[in-house]
Amino acid sequence: NNYKLINMNLKRTFGTVLTILGIVGLIYTAVSFVQQTGDTRMVITLGILGVIFFFTGISLVRTTKDES
Repeated sequence: NNYKLINMNLKRTFGTVLTILGIVGLIYTAVSFVQQTGDTRMVITLGILGVIFFFTGISLVRTTKDES
């Protein structure tokens, strides 16, 4: 029972970390795009990774049940 609670908290923590990484990646992509300070391929790659991390993290947090 205690293992299940730790596992759920670990999933939520990992989802939160992924969400934050996604937000940071999207902000960095937006800043690079506006300032035109980067290779186009790099900006597109960071944007795609940011979107993937963001939505994966949000999905992981939403689907993990909170059991006390």
